[in-house]
Amino acid sequence: MTPKSPSPARRIDELRRQIEDANYRYHVLDDPDIPDIEYDRLMRELEALEAAHPELASPDSPTQRVGDAPSGKFAEVRHTVPMLSLANAFTPEEIHEFVARIGKETGDFEPVFSAEPKLDGLAISLRYENGAFVRGATRGDGATGEDVTANLRTIKAIPLRLRGTAPAVLEVRGEVYMPRAAFEKYNAWAREHGEKTLANPRNGAAGSLRQLDPRITAQRPLAFFAYSLGEVEGPPLPPTHSQTLALLREFGLPVSPQVTTARGAEGLLAYFAKIGSVRDELPYDIDGVVYKLDRYDQQRAMGFVSRAPRWAIAHKFPAQEEATTVESIEVSVGRTGAVTPFAVFTPTHVGGVTVVKATLHNADQVARLDVRKGDMVIIRRAGDVIPEVVRVIPERRPTDAKGNPLHPPFVMPTHCPACGSAVEREEGEVVARCTGGLYCPAQRVQALFHFASRRAMDIEGLGEQFIAALVEFDYVHTVADLYGLTLDDFLEMKRRADEQSGATPATVKSGKVATRWAENLIAAIDASRSTTLERLLYALGIRDVGESTAKTLAKHFGALAPIMAADVDTLKTVPDIGPIVASRIAHFFAEPHNREVIAALRANGVHWKEGAPQRASEGPLSGQTVVLTGGLASMSRDEAGDRLEALGAKVSGSVSKKTSFVVAGEAAGSKLAKAQELGIEIWDEERLLAFLAGHAS
Repeated sequence: MTPKSPSPARRIDELRRQIEDANYRYHVLDDPDIPDIEYDRLMRELEALEAAHPELASPDSPTQRVGDAPSGKFAEVRHTVPMLSLANAFTPEEIHEFVARIGKETGDFEPVFSAEPKLDGLAISLRYENGAFVRGATRGDGATGEDVTANLRTIKAIPLRLRGTAPAVLEVRGEVYMPRAAFEKYNAWAREHGEKTLANPRNGAAGSLRQLDPRITAQRPLAFFAYSLGEVEGPPLPPTHSQTLALLREFGLPVSPQVTTARGAEGLLAYFAKIGSVRDELPYDIDGVVYKLDRYDQQRAMGFVSRAPRWAIAHKFPAQEEATTVESIEVSVGRTGAVTPFAVFTPTHVGGVTVVKATLHNADQVARLDVRKGDMVIIRRAGDVIPEVVRVIPERRPTDAKGNPLHPPFVMPTHCPACGSAVEREEGEVVARCTGGLYCPAQRVQALFHFASRRAMDIEGLGEQFIAALVEFDYVHTVADLYGLTLDDFLEMKRRADEQSGATPATVKSGKVATRWAENLIAAIDASRSTTLERLLYALGIRDVGESTAKTLAKHFGALAPIMAADVDTLKTVPDIGPIVASRIAHFFAEPHNREVIAALRANGVHWKEGAPQRASEGPLSGQTVVLTGGLASMSRDEAGDRLEALGAKVSGSVSKKTSFVVAGEAAGSKLAKAQELGIEIWDEERLLAFLAGHAS
């Protein structure tokens, strides 16, 4: 007998519980148990049932996160318990003074603190009544904020109903932030579609949360961490802050995984150093750390001063945004001919380094910023990310006697500054390109540098400086010319470079040293003559053909000749190669000059192993995408990748929602952080080895 289907009300309740549990496991436990496609299926089923039965609608349903119509304004919310700011510290001496002051007043000179990263986002308050989310507000001036409940409902990390038995009233304070990967992805989309980019993750979070139209907020990738409480009505709370944060996590509220406890000033400074060392690897921006006395009785004994607690302090990192002056706007030409504008600044110290220039991405971005020579601008640097201009300070723009801007708007050059060829911008693209190809010295230098790089032909010691000299002194015009260079060529090039730089005899390497250097380069070039087809394809610098695509082409065709002969339709049959990339591959090999370079490489002894085409494996990892990050003790990443591919996997260099799992070795960095943010399965080396051993042929 066929089992009876559950009633709509029962099924709706069941779906809501499943979806909220999935949200809890993803955002709080960082341990998702269902794939994205299953989550989407559950959500679609719930949406359909609620649409068919509007009488069963509920404000705490997961479907209500999509955003309502624009409100037109934000109502004011009076905070029952003020949302106070924190005093700041910037030096170890200030931290010692802070702890000594607590010791003097409490008698505890080695107190325990709750320590956590200071997120660079927007402080908000969430009010729950009997476990249901009823209102959310911004901090505002500390006493009064703005009601942004509709916008907060769109953030999946914020539970619409708490788990377990919650107090009658629970006001949770925390930070809404925009993860770095989400920020970069959004800005890339905005630049591609000609939309306004976000200045930085903090402004992205604040601006997204204060949209009058919640549907816009719903499209922005925001997250949330809880860090304290406001008003509470119910059973007594635990006696310490750290225990309270653990309780909030049990209620289903995400808490930073970097939260811990530390004792005394030395413990706080050790935590500050530890967080500072991994700051650039975190999936979100922080501008310091926060220390709070862990025991609530000690907090009460310390009390407040002005609008800040005396039992907490923010230990700030050096600023990563600074103001400086644009001395000029110039352009660089990359190996694919991309002409990229960049600003040259008065040297400025930002985030621990001196910055003298920053990318402006493209002409559209320059126009959106309206940045000009002489402008005072805010520049930003986060970790190892190339610095960029955040905004112009218009009131500081230099003007003439009549108040008109002293300098005109920037205009992209119509001709390449390196070779004089026309600069063109294809329809639908945001990047302008030099049409000079390998005739252009700038493209030639970058193409040669790419060709010689470790992941391509791996010509050790042949850096960009030497390649630039080889091009400048007319020793090489194509990559094939590298294999005709002699010892005398390198020695003569070095002599001319030294003369040009004004080097004195005392600073020039001795004959034996210089000869050894040149001999090593000749040996490295000679060693690179034996390579693989995938390395050669990557080294040729075909636009949009990275390592993964080069490997796919090599396996699919087995030899270079059929790749060179393939038309667009044939190339489109190759897995993961779409019409645009197929067109660029076909165009590259149809160009007579490129065919001549390949023939010259063969003539100069460059060779690679060819074999029969290898179609996609039907192994246990067929259809799965794997990313390797960090160092492995038992084998190289290349070897691990080859073994995974032999079992049917596609090994990718970047993490995305399509990634099946990530293998994380020692010192895994941003890729691991992004995988954790996306809820992707993580394997350690032990699990990898066990899997490979279990599938050894």
